[in-house]
Amino acid sequence: MRRPSRARPAGAALRAAVPALLAALLLPACSNDPWPAGAAAQNTLYVSFDERSPRHLDPTSSFGVNESPYTYSIHEPLYQYHYLERPYRLIPRAAAQVVQPQYLDAMGRPLAADAPAERIAQSVYDIPIRPGMQWAPHPAFATDAAGRPLLHQLTREQVRGKFSPYDFGATGTREVTAEDFVYAFKRHASPRLETPAQSMFAEAIVGLKDYAALLRAQDALLTDGLPASSLDKPFLDLRRWPLPGVQALDRHTLRLRIHGKAPQWNYWLALTFAAPVPWEADAFYAQPGMRGQGLWASRWPVGSGPYYLAEYDTDRRHVMRRNPLFRGETYPCEGMPGDAEAGLLHDCGKAMPFIDTVVAVMVKERVPRKQLFTQGHLDLPEVERSDWGVEFRTDMERSEAVRQRYTERGLRFPQAVDGASWYLGFNWLDPVVGRGDTPAQQERNRLLRQALSIAIDWEEGYGRIFSHVGGAAAHGPVPPGNFGSREGQPGWHNPVTHRVVDRRVERRPLAEAQALMAQAGYPEGRDARSGQPLVLNYDYGKVATPEKKAEFDWMVRQFAKLGVQLEVRATDYNQFRDKLRRGRHQVYWWGWTPDYPDAENYLFLLTGAQSMALRDGNNAANYQNDEVDRLYAELRTLDDGPRKQVVIDRMVVLLQQDAPWAWGYFPYASLAFQPWVHNGKPSIVIPDRIKYLRLDPALRTERVAQWNRPVGWPVGLMGAGVLALAAAAWRSWRRRESATGRPPGSMRRP
Repeated sequence: MRRPSRARPAGAALRAAVPALLAALLLPACSNDPWPAGAAAQNTLYVSFDERSPRHLDPTSSFGVNESPYTYSIHEPLYQYHYLERPYRLIPRAAAQVVQPQYLDAMGRPLAADAPAERIAQSVYDIPIRPGMQWAPHPAFATDAAGRPLLHQLTREQVRGKFSPYDFGATGTREVTAEDFVYAFKRHASPRLETPAQSMFAEAIVGLKDYAALLRAQDALLTDGLPASSLDKPFLDLRRWPLPGVQALDRHTLRLRIHGKAPQWNYWLALTFAAPVPWEADAFYAQPGMRGQGLWASRWPVGSGPYYLAEYDTDRRHVMRRNPLFRGETYPCEGMPGDAEAGLLHDCGKAMPFIDTVVAVMVKERVPRKQLFTQGHLDLPEVERSDWGVEFRTDMERSEAVRQRYTERGLRFPQAVDGASWYLGFNWLDPVVGRGDTPAQQERNRLLRQALSIAIDWEEGYGRIFSHVGGAAAHGPVPPGNFGSREGQPGWHNPVTHRVVDRRVERRPLAEAQALMAQAGYPEGRDARSGQPLVLNYDYGKVATPEKKAEFDWMVRQFAKLGVQLEVRATDYNQFRDKLRRGRHQVYWWGWTPDYPDAENYLFLLTGAQSMALRDGNNAANYQNDEVDRLYAELRTLDDGPRKQVVIDRMVVLLQQDAPWAWGYFPYASLAFQPWVHNGKPSIVIPDRIKYLRLDPALRTERVAQWNRPVGWPVGLMGAGVLALAAAAWRSWRRRESATGRPPGSMRRP
């Protein structure tokens, strides 16, 4: 039997429409803000990261760029760089002052400050430590009523279920002393840690090489019978064995003994390798079960700096909070010309840090990260990278609409040439572009390298075409910002590749490069003896993505100007490095970011002792020149001054003539800041910029709301559609009621 159809009540139709109507009305309350409500009004810096969580936050082990914003905010090395001055100048941090060493001869007798380097057997640094520095609160320092460690005798069961040191409840602190620095330097000999500075420190610090052998033996005794894979190892207490080269003269005086004379040693004391480490932290994290719970110093560091790590969610989120026991530090009052006009001196003398909390979240894709920044949801796209401003500046150059939008929003992209270097190198072991076996071949190869160096128009390629990764064309190996560099000085240039015309430095004409090619025996890019075209191989340490392919094609065209065929061999970085270490490359692309801002840290890359293929060093060109090596040996013993300038100038002239590199360019350091972020100055060298930054949360709240207002017309259109649907349902119900109306109680039979 077929049941008669029954009209849907109007109330039911309206009830069905109400949820959709409410959704439409509530849409304006929705937000694209990834942070909790009210977050913009907090004194919190919001940034992102993309690669991975920091692997090492332990100051002894950390050396990665993505780790530095955390390590330099949490730990305090002895020295630091003045935030605003260029060239860079060392100033005290954990130390009370930057000291000059006392020199001793081989008999331990004092020498004058200007004693010849060959007479100096040791340099002795007596460094005063700031009194009153306190460790950030941590359970490693918790003590009972008798002053004994409260949490140093935990069982595996007591550790289970704890994923943060703050899950243990109790915390404590104590003063940072000279002994904490002694303990930290001893850790560079530990077999328990990754120690990237161990080889350098072992050569420099008196007794550290023997100390490393001692610790290996002691560690073997402690771990005898344990499987090599065991995460739980008994505490290796470094306080038990003295280190001759590092001593605490008293509670606040550290003595370091260094072999010979090494003016660059002070720069190493500005790295976190020279930050203090408390023995209590090693003892706390050595307890059973700790490492299995992810509790160790590389994940949960213990420091005395302006911040401490409060949250660590692997590859998702990290949070640093203000250290309530930080000693305090004041913002600088002096800078460079233009700093005052840029607002960089407004906070002169004020206590740092200015920001309470730093939140970093994983954003894997570059485009969403840029969008979050331009919407105001990130204060900086990324705190560890110094090239974001270059990309945003390029966006503005390519689109007037983008320029107008960024300008109206007050986004700032300060830019400077600073620190790093990118170059095209020639393998000195190669018979065609290298040194050459005979005087005649040496001259021929040198002329070829010079011709190619002229033809590669770095000003065009990385000044205009690839401006998103570009910088200023280099005339030698030492970038601006370092003592002795003449880059950027009026009229100074590389005479091999450039000339002065009407008081302007310009690249030499291609005709001169072609003439050099003919002198080298390659007229129009062909070997004059065989008639065969000259083909060179170009090794690159990244695969050929579409973006990189454009750069490859450009480089091929530069060589083609001289009739030279360039074969691009782009591989992954590991294959590229292996080829360089074996010396099986010809022409290659590489770069350098310095460990410290000194000409020595660039010029050593072109010394024979650093040959990568022959001595496993950092000289990937395998370049060797006896005069350059002799000058470098003197350079590394010189303090900044007239003689050092003379030596640098002479080395640069020799290198310009030999052209082991086509000098490439010095990339721009350019940061990206919101208008409510103050005190941002670009730098590749300075890693601890967070403490200098200041926020205006009120301006951020206002601008973020203004930039992210919901668009009203789609909501109105949706609401109108819902009302129309409800009205249609009502009319349909009325028609059905009218068509089937009958007296009450009547029944239609089938």
